Amino acid sequence: MSVFSLVSILITLAAVSSYFNYRYIKLPTTIGVMLVALVASLILILISPYNEGLRDEATRLVARIDFDQVVLHGMLAFLLFAAAIHVKFDNLGREWLPIALLAVVGTLMSTFIVGTLTWLTLDWMGLGIPFLHALLFGALISPTDPIAVVAIMKSVGVSQQLESQIAGESLFNDGLGVVVFLVLLQLSGLDAAAEGSHMSSPIDAAAIGMLLLKEVGGALLLASIVGYVTYQMLKRVDNYQVEVLLTLALAMGLYALADSLHLSAPIAVVVAGLFLGNHGRLFAMSEKTRDNVDTFWELIDEILNVVLFFLIGLELLVLPIERAWLVAGALAIPIVLAARGFCVSLIMGPLSRVTSQSPGAIRILTWGGLRGGISVAMALSLPESELRNLVLTLTYCVVVFSIVVQGLTMGKVIRTSSKPLARS
Repeated sequence: MSVFSLVSILITLAAVSSYFNYRYIKLPTTIGVMLVALVASLILILISPYNEGLRDEATRLVARIDFDQVVLHGMLAFLLFAAAIHVKFDNLGREWLPIALLAVVGTLMSTFIVGTLTWLTLDWMGLGIPFLHALLFGALISPTDPIAVVAIMKSVGVSQQLESQIAGESLFNDGLGVVVFLVLLQLSGLDAAAEGSHMSSPIDAAAIGMLLLKEVGGALLLASIVGYVTYQMLKRVDNYQVEVLLTLALAMGLYALADSLHLSAPIAVVVAGLFLGNHGRLFAMSEKTRDNVDTFWELIDEILNVVLFFLIGLELLVLPIERAWLVAGALAIPIVLAARGFCVSLIMGPLSRVTSQSPGAIRILTWGGLRGGISVAMALSLPESELRNLVLTLTYCVVVFSIVVQGLTMGKVIRTSSKPLARS
Protein backbone atom coordinates (compact mmCIF):
# COMPACT_ATOMS: atom_id res chain seq x y z
CA MET A 1 0.00 0.00 0.00
CA SER A 2 1.36 3.41 -0.98
CA VAL A 3 1.85 6.24 1.52
CA PHE A 4 -0.87 8.22 -0.25
CA SER A 5 -3.35 5.33 0.11
CA LEU A 6 -2.49 4.88 3.79
CA VAL A 7 -2.90 8.60 4.55
CA SER A 8 -6.12 8.71 2.54
CA ILE A 9 -7.63 5.85 4.53
CA LEU A 10 -6.56 7.43 7.80
CA ILE A 11 -7.95 10.88 6.95
CA THR A 12 -11.21 9.35 5.68
CA LEU A 13 -11.73 7.26 8.82
CA ALA A 14 -10.91 10.23 11.05
CA ALA A 15 -13.34 12.45 9.12
CA VAL A 16 -16.15 9.88 9.33
CA SER A 17 -15.51 9.47 13.06
CA SER A 18 -15.59 13.25 13.51
CA TYR A 19 -18.91 13.42 11.64
CA PHE A 20 -20.37 10.56 13.69
CA ASN A 21 -19.30 12.25 16.92
CA TYR A 22 -20.71 15.63 15.85
CA ARG A 23 -24.09 14.20 14.82
CA TYR A 24 -24.69 11.56 17.49
CA ILE A 25 -22.21 11.50 20.39
CA LYS A 26 -21.74 15.28 20.74
CA LEU A 27 -18.54 15.14 22.80
CA PRO A 28 -15.55 17.46 22.36
CA THR A 29 -14.20 16.52 18.93
CA THR A 30 -10.86 15.03 19.95
CA ILE A 31 -12.32 12.98 22.82
CA GLY A 32 -15.27 11.79 20.73
CA VAL A 33 -13.08 10.75 17.81
CA MET A 34 -10.73 8.82 20.09
CA LEU A 35 -13.68 7.04 21.71
CA VAL A 36 -15.05 6.07 18.29
CA ALA A 37 -11.65 4.62 17.36
CA LEU A 38 -11.36 2.83 20.71
CA VAL A 39 -14.81 1.27 20.40
CA ALA A 40 -14.09 0.20 16.81
CA SER A 41 -10.80 -1.37 17.93
CA LEU A 42 -12.53 -3.20 20.79
CA ILE A 43 -15.23 -4.51 18.43
CA LEU A 44 -12.56 -5.84 16.05
CA ILE A 45 -10.80 -7.54 18.97
CA LEU A 46 -14.04 -9.08 20.27
CA ILE A 47 -15.15 -10.42 16.89
CA SER A 48 -11.69 -11.69 15.94
CA PRO A 49 -12.51 -15.30 16.99
CA TYR A 50 -15.31 -15.26 14.40
CA ASN A 51 -13.60 -13.20 11.70
CA GLU A 52 -9.81 -13.22 12.12
CA GLY A 53 -9.22 -11.82 8.64
CA LEU A 54 -10.93 -8.49 9.40
CA ARG A 55 -8.91 -7.83 12.55
CA ASP A 56 -5.68 -9.00 10.91
CA GLU A 57 -6.22 -6.60 8.02
CA ALA A 58 -6.94 -3.70 10.39
CA THR A 59 -3.92 -4.59 12.54
CA ARG A 60 -1.64 -4.68 9.50
CA LEU A 61 -2.92 -1.26 8.47
CA VAL A 62 -2.24 0.25 11.91
CA ALA A 63 1.14 -1.49 12.16
CA ARG A 64 2.23 0.27 8.96
CA ILE A 65 1.90 3.62 10.75
CA ASP A 66 5.14 4.48 12.53
CA PHE A 67 3.41 6.36 15.36
CA ASP A 68 6.49 7.80 17.03
CA GLN A 69 7.88 9.04 13.69
CA VAL A 70 4.50 10.47 12.66
CA VAL A 71 4.07 12.33 15.95
CA LEU A 72 7.58 13.23 17.18
CA HIS A 73 9.00 13.94 13.73
CA GLY A 74 5.89 15.19 11.95
CA MET A 75 2.71 16.28 13.67
CA LEU A 76 4.45 17.81 16.69
CA ALA A 77 6.03 20.56 14.57
CA PHE A 78 2.62 21.73 13.37
CA LEU A 79 0.75 21.24 16.66
CA LEU A 80 3.27 23.13 18.78
CA PHE A 81 3.64 25.96 16.27
CA ALA A 82 -0.14 26.28 15.91
CA ALA A 83 -0.50 26.48 19.69
CA ALA A 84 2.41 28.89 20.19
CA ILE A 85 1.39 31.34 17.46
CA HIS A 86 -1.89 32.05 19.29
CA VAL A 87 -0.37 32.58 22.75
CA LYS A 88 0.07 36.20 23.79
CA PHE A 89 3.34 37.37 25.34
CA ASP A 90 1.37 39.55 27.76
CA ASN A 91 -0.43 36.53 29.21
CA LEU A 92 2.79 34.52 29.45
CA GLY A 93 4.60 37.48 30.96
CA ARG A 94 2.08 37.90 33.76
CA GLU A 95 2.26 34.19 34.61
CA TRP A 96 5.92 33.53 33.78
CA LEU A 97 6.87 32.34 37.26
CA PRO A 98 4.21 29.61 37.73
CA ILE A 99 4.63 28.57 34.09
CA ALA A 100 8.40 28.26 34.44
CA LEU A 101 8.18 26.40 37.75
CA LEU A 102 5.47 24.02 36.52
CA ALA A 103 7.18 23.36 33.18
CA VAL A 104 10.72 22.85 34.52
CA VAL A 105 10.64 21.99 38.22
CA GLY A 106 7.27 20.26 38.00
CA THR A 107 8.28 18.09 35.05
CA LEU A 108 11.58 17.03 36.63
CA MET A 109 9.95 16.32 40.00
CA SER A 110 7.14 14.36 38.35
CA THR A 111 9.65 12.32 36.36
CA PHE A 112 11.44 11.23 39.54
CA ILE A 113 8.30 10.66 41.65
CA VAL A 114 6.40 8.71 38.99
CA GLY A 115 9.50 6.72 38.08
CA THR A 116 10.25 5.81 41.69
CA LEU A 117 6.68 4.86 42.61
CA THR A 118 6.28 2.87 39.39
CA TRP A 119 9.55 1.05 40.05
CA LEU A 120 8.41 0.10 43.57
CA THR A 121 4.94 -0.94 42.37
CA LEU A 122 6.26 -3.13 39.55
CA ASP A 123 8.77 -4.73 41.90
CA TRP A 124 5.94 -5.50 44.35
CA MET A 125 3.94 -7.08 41.50
CA GLY A 126 6.88 -9.24 40.42
CA LEU A 127 7.36 -7.23 37.23
CA GLY A 128 10.54 -5.51 38.38
CA ILE A 129 12.45 -3.36 35.89
CA PRO A 130 15.70 -1.36 36.28
CA PHE A 131 15.28 1.99 38.03
CA LEU A 132 16.49 4.01 35.03
CA HIS A 133 13.90 2.29 32.86
CA ALA A 134 11.18 3.24 35.35
CA LEU A 135 12.44 6.83 35.17
CA LEU A 136 11.98 6.62 31.38
CA PHE A 137 8.29 6.02 31.99
CA GLY A 138 8.25 8.95 34.42
CA ALA A 139 9.83 11.21 31.79
CA LEU A 140 7.49 10.29 28.94
CA ILE A 141 4.30 10.49 31.01
CA SER A 142 5.09 13.77 32.80
CA PRO A 143 4.55 16.28 29.92
CA THR A 144 0.97 17.57 29.91
CA ASP A 145 -1.21 17.99 26.83
CA PRO A 146 -3.98 20.62 27.00
CA ILE A 147 -5.41 19.91 23.53
CA ALA A 148 -8.57 18.21 24.72
CA VAL A 149 -9.18 20.45 27.72
CA VAL A 150 -8.63 23.98 26.35
CA ALA A 151 -11.97 24.08 24.51
CA ILE A 152 -13.76 22.87 27.64
CA MET A 153 -12.02 25.47 29.79
CA LYS A 154 -13.13 28.25 27.44
CA SER A 155 -16.72 26.98 27.27
CA VAL A 156 -17.15 27.01 31.06
CA GLY A 157 -15.48 30.40 31.45
CA VAL A 158 -12.29 29.50 33.30
CA SER A 159 -10.11 32.46 34.23
CA GLN A 160 -7.59 33.80 31.75
CA GLN A 161 -4.93 33.27 34.40
CA LEU A 162 -5.51 29.51 34.61
CA GLU A 163 -5.83 29.15 30.87
CA SER A 164 -2.47 30.90 30.41
CA GLN A 165 -0.84 28.73 33.07
CA ILE A 166 -2.03 25.42 31.60
CA ALA A 167 -1.30 26.39 27.98
CA GLY A 168 2.07 27.96 28.81
CA GLU A 169 3.19 25.00 30.91
CA SER A 170 2.29 22.47 28.23
CA LEU A 171 4.09 24.39 25.48
CA PHE A 172 7.41 24.18 27.31
CA ASN A 173 7.17 20.91 29.23
CA ASP A 174 6.63 19.01 25.98
CA GLY A 175 10.06 20.08 24.80
CA LEU A 176 11.71 19.54 28.18
CA GLY A 177 10.04 16.15 28.58
CA VAL A 178 11.43 14.96 25.26
CA VAL A 179 14.94 16.18 26.23
CA VAL A 180 14.81 14.43 29.64
CA PHE A 181 13.49 11.27 27.98
CA LEU A 182 16.35 11.23 25.45
CA VAL A 183 18.96 11.82 28.17
CA LEU A 184 17.55 8.96 30.26
CA LEU A 185 17.36 6.75 27.17
CA GLN A 186 21.07 7.33 26.58
CA LEU A 187 21.90 6.71 30.24
CA SER A 188 19.89 3.47 30.29
CA GLY A 189 21.82 2.02 27.36
CA LEU A 190 18.63 1.10 25.50
CA ASP A 191 19.52 3.32 22.55
CA ALA A 192 22.94 1.69 22.34
CA ALA A 193 21.37 -1.77 22.54
CA ALA A 194 19.11 -0.87 19.64
CA GLU A 195 22.19 -0.06 17.56
CA GLY A 196 23.87 -3.34 18.42
CA SER A 197 26.48 -2.21 20.95
CA HIS A 198 26.84 -3.80 24.36
CA MET A 199 26.47 -0.77 26.59
CA SER A 200 26.38 2.98 26.33
CA SER A 201 29.44 4.79 27.66
CA PRO A 202 29.11 6.17 31.19
CA ILE A 203 27.82 9.73 31.37
CA ASP A 204 28.69 11.92 34.34
CA ALA A 205 26.73 14.86 35.68
CA ALA A 206 28.82 17.36 33.73
CA ALA A 207 28.14 15.53 30.48
CA ILE A 208 24.42 15.46 31.22
CA GLY A 209 24.49 19.19 31.94
CA MET A 210 26.30 19.88 28.68
CA LEU A 211 23.84 17.73 26.77
CA LEU A 212 20.90 19.62 28.27
CA LEU A 213 22.61 22.95 27.57
CA LYS A 214 23.20 21.96 23.97
CA GLU A 215 19.66 20.67 23.44
CA VAL A 216 17.86 23.61 25.07
CA GLY A 217 20.33 26.48 24.62
CA GLY A 218 21.09 25.53 21.03
CA ALA A 219 17.36 25.32 20.27
CA LEU A 220 16.79 28.81 21.69
CA LEU A 221 19.65 30.27 19.66
CA LEU A 222 18.59 28.55 16.44
CA ALA A 223 14.93 29.59 16.90
CA SER A 224 15.98 33.21 17.49
CA ILE A 225 18.05 33.33 14.30
CA VAL A 226 15.58 31.54 12.02
CA GLY A 227 12.59 33.34 13.54
CA TYR A 228 14.23 36.76 13.03
CA VAL A 229 15.12 35.97 9.41
CA THR A 230 11.52 34.89 8.74
CA TYR A 231 10.24 38.04 10.45
CA GLN A 232 12.38 40.21 8.18
CA MET A 233 11.07 38.36 5.13
CA LEU A 234 7.47 38.86 6.27
CA LYS A 235 8.05 42.60 6.69
CA ARG A 236 9.13 42.90 3.06
CA VAL A 237 6.01 41.39 1.47
CA ASP A 238 2.29 42.11 1.68
CA ASN A 239 0.76 38.99 0.19
CA TYR A 240 -1.02 36.64 2.54
CA GLN A 241 -0.42 33.55 0.37
CA VAL A 242 3.35 34.12 0.52
CA GLU A 243 3.25 34.96 4.22
CA VAL A 244 1.21 31.87 5.15
CA LEU A 245 3.71 29.79 3.19
CA LEU A 246 6.59 31.42 5.10
CA THR A 247 5.02 30.49 8.46
CA LEU A 248 4.56 26.93 7.22
CA ALA A 249 8.18 26.81 6.09
CA LEU A 250 9.30 28.15 9.46
CA ALA A 251 7.45 25.45 11.40
CA MET A 252 8.58 22.58 9.18
CA GLY A 253 12.06 23.78 8.27
CA LEU A 254 13.07 24.84 11.78
CA TYR A 255 11.82 21.58 13.31
CA ALA A 256 13.68 19.48 10.73
CA LEU A 257 16.86 21.56 11.08
CA ALA A 258 16.85 21.40 14.89
CA ASP A 259 16.21 17.66 14.72
CA SER A 260 19.14 17.11 12.36
CA LEU A 261 21.42 19.18 14.63
CA HIS A 262 20.31 17.13 17.67
CA LEU A 263 18.74 20.15 19.34
CA SER A 264 15.33 20.27 21.01
CA ALA A 265 13.07 20.72 18.01
CA PRO A 266 9.90 21.17 20.14
CA ILE A 267 11.45 24.03 22.13
CA ALA A 268 12.79 25.64 18.95
CA VAL A 269 9.44 25.66 17.18
CA VAL A 270 7.60 26.92 20.28
CA VAL A 271 9.99 29.87 20.67
CA ALA A 272 9.73 30.73 16.96
CA GLY A 273 5.94 30.45 17.08
CA LEU A 274 5.72 32.75 20.10
CA PHE A 275 7.98 35.34 18.44
CA LEU A 276 6.10 35.28 15.15
CA GLY A 277 2.68 35.17 16.79
CA ASN A 278 3.41 38.31 18.81
CA HIS A 279 6.14 40.55 17.40
CA GLY A 280 5.66 39.29 13.85
CA ARG A 281 1.88 39.62 14.02
CA LEU A 282 2.10 43.25 15.20
CA PHE A 283 4.87 44.59 12.96
CA ALA A 284 5.12 42.31 9.91
CA MET A 285 1.54 41.38 9.00
CA SER A 286 -1.44 43.28 7.66
CA GLU A 287 -4.92 42.71 9.07
CA LYS A 288 -5.80 40.49 6.10
CA THR A 289 -2.64 38.43 6.56
CA ARG A 290 -3.28 38.01 10.29
CA ASP A 291 -6.80 36.69 9.61
CA ASN A 292 -5.57 34.23 6.99
CA VAL A 293 -2.62 33.05 9.07
CA ASP A 294 -4.92 32.47 12.06
CA THR A 295 -7.47 30.60 9.94
CA PHE A 296 -4.79 28.45 8.30
CA TRP A 297 -3.14 27.37 11.56
CA GLU A 298 -6.44 26.84 13.35
CA LEU A 299 -7.48 24.49 10.54
CA ILE A 300 -4.13 22.66 10.58
CA ASP A 301 -4.39 22.32 14.36
CA GLU A 302 -7.94 20.95 14.24
CA ILE A 303 -7.26 18.44 11.45
CA LEU A 304 -4.06 17.07 12.98
CA ASN A 305 -5.58 16.83 16.45
CA VAL A 306 -8.49 14.78 15.11
CA VAL A 307 -6.10 12.47 13.25
CA LEU A 308 -3.78 12.17 16.27
CA PHE A 309 -6.54 11.21 18.69
CA PHE A 310 -8.00 8.79 16.14
CA LEU A 311 -4.57 7.15 15.92
CA ILE A 312 -4.40 6.86 19.71
CA GLY A 313 -7.66 4.92 19.65
CA LEU A 314 -6.47 2.64 16.85
CA GLU A 315 -3.22 1.83 18.68
CA LEU A 316 -5.27 -0.54 20.87
CA LEU A 317 -5.19 -3.00 17.94
CA VAL A 318 -1.41 -3.40 18.16
CA LEU A 319 -1.07 -3.04 21.94
CA PRO A 320 0.40 -6.17 23.54
CA ILE A 321 -2.23 -7.24 26.06
CA GLU A 322 -1.12 -9.02 29.25
CA ARG A 323 -3.38 -9.18 32.29
CA ALA A 324 -0.59 -8.29 34.74
CA TRP A 325 0.45 -5.35 32.56
CA LEU A 326 -3.12 -4.03 32.48
CA VAL A 327 -3.29 -4.25 36.28
CA ALA A 328 0.01 -2.35 36.45
CA GLY A 329 -1.45 0.21 34.03
CA ALA A 330 -4.48 0.67 36.28
CA LEU A 331 -2.16 1.24 39.26
CA ALA A 332 -0.08 3.72 37.26
CA ILE A 333 -3.10 6.02 36.89
CA PRO A 334 -3.33 7.05 40.59
CA ILE A 335 0.48 7.22 40.74
CA VAL A 336 0.60 9.77 37.91
CA LEU A 337 -2.32 11.76 39.34
CA ALA A 338 -0.84 11.78 42.85
CA ALA A 339 2.55 12.92 41.52
CA ARG A 340 0.88 15.67 39.50
CA GLY A 341 -1.12 16.83 42.52
CA PHE A 342 1.94 16.83 44.77
CA CYS A 343 4.07 18.81 42.30
CA VAL A 344 1.33 21.35 41.60
CA SER A 345 0.63 21.81 45.32
CA LEU A 346 4.30 22.22 46.16
CA ILE A 347 4.65 24.93 43.48
CA MET A 348 1.31 26.73 43.57
CA GLY A 349 0.80 26.59 47.36
CA PRO A 350 3.67 28.96 48.21
CA LEU A 351 2.94 31.10 45.14
CA SER A 352 -0.64 31.66 46.28
CA ARG A 353 0.71 33.30 49.45
CA VAL A 354 2.64 35.95 47.54
CA THR A 355 0.56 36.39 44.35
CA SER A 356 -3.17 36.21 43.67
CA GLN A 357 -4.22 32.87 42.13
CA SER A 358 -7.57 31.73 40.74
CA PRO A 359 -9.89 29.83 43.10
CA GLY A 360 -9.31 26.09 42.88
CA ALA A 361 -6.07 26.57 40.92
CA ILE A 362 -4.34 23.52 42.41
CA ARG A 363 -7.30 21.23 41.79
CA ILE A 364 -7.89 22.48 38.24
CA LEU A 365 -4.19 22.36 37.30
CA THR A 366 -3.92 18.83 38.72
CA TRP A 367 -7.00 17.43 36.96
CA GLY A 368 -6.32 19.47 33.81
CA GLY A 369 -2.84 18.00 33.33
CA LEU A 370 -3.93 15.66 30.55
CA ARG A 371 -1.52 13.29 28.83
CA GLY A 372 -1.71 12.73 25.08
CA GLY A 373 -0.11 11.46 21.90
CA ILE A 374 3.42 12.67 22.71
CA SER A 375 3.62 10.23 25.63
CA VAL A 376 2.44 7.32 23.46
CA ALA A 377 4.90 8.32 20.72
CA MET A 378 7.85 8.35 23.13
CA ALA A 379 6.85 4.93 24.51
CA LEU A 380 6.67 3.55 20.96
CA SER A 381 10.12 4.97 20.19
CA LEU A 382 11.71 2.55 22.69
CA PRO A 383 13.54 -0.42 21.13
CA GLU A 384 11.50 -3.61 20.71
CA SER A 385 11.56 -5.63 23.95
CA GLU A 386 9.36 -6.88 26.78
CA LEU A 387 10.24 -3.68 28.63
CA ARG A 388 8.92 -1.58 25.74
CA ASN A 389 5.64 -3.51 25.71
CA LEU A 390 5.20 -3.08 29.46
CA VAL A 391 5.98 0.66 29.37
CA LEU A 392 3.68 1.07 26.35
CA THR A 393 0.82 -0.61 28.20
CA LEU A 394 1.34 1.61 31.26
CA THR A 395 1.45 4.71 29.05
CA TYR A 396 -1.63 3.76 27.06
CA CYS A 397 -3.71 3.12 30.19
CA VAL A 398 -2.76 6.50 31.69
CA VAL A 399 -3.34 8.40 28.41
CA VAL A 400 -6.76 6.86 27.74
CA PHE A 401 -7.91 7.51 31.32
CA SER A 402 -6.53 11.03 31.14
CA ILE A 403 -8.27 11.96 27.89
CA VAL A 404 -11.58 10.19 28.48
CA VAL A 405 -12.19 10.48 32.23
CA GLN A 406 -10.31 13.68 33.06
CA GLY A 407 -11.25 15.33 29.77
CA LEU A 408 -14.96 14.60 30.12
CA THR A 409 -15.14 15.64 33.77
CA MET A 410 -12.98 18.74 33.42
CA GLY A 411 -15.96 21.06 33.00
CA LYS A 412 -17.51 19.84 36.27
CA VAL A 413 -14.17 20.16 38.11
CA ILE A 414 -13.75 23.74 36.86
CA ARG A 415 -17.30 24.73 37.81
CA THR A 416 -17.11 23.25 41.32
CA SER A 417 -13.58 24.57 41.94
CA SER A 418 -14.47 28.10 40.81
CA LYS A 419 -17.52 28.48 43.08
CA PRO A 420 -15.74 30.79 45.52
CA LEU A 421 -15.12 33.19 42.62
CA ALA A 422 -18.86 33.24 41.81
CA ARG A 423 -19.77 33.97 45.46
CA SER A 424 -17.43 36.92 45.59
